[in-house]
Amino acid sequence: MADTANDDIKAMSFEQALDALEKIVDDLERGDVPLDQSIRIYERGEALKAHCDRLLKAAEDKVEKIRLSRDGKPTGTEPLDAE
Repeated sequence: MADTANDDIKAMSFEQALDALEKIVDDLERGDVPLDQSIRIYERGEALKAHCDRLLKAAEDKVEKIRLSRDGKPTGTEPLDAE
């Protein structure tokens, strides 16, 4: 089942998606949203979270650690250890 209501999420930056997710959390915590709307925005929140996770993973994969020679000069890069 394709959810066209969430198609815009794919074009969002990490910051935009995180802001939208925070608004959803605020709305749900307030507790004054009708049940059917709560379900819809919860599902959108799940899609936003998944999008943020994908963007964050992609950014982490790009982070590299600079290797230095014995005299402190850069000699190249290597993947950053994920700890």
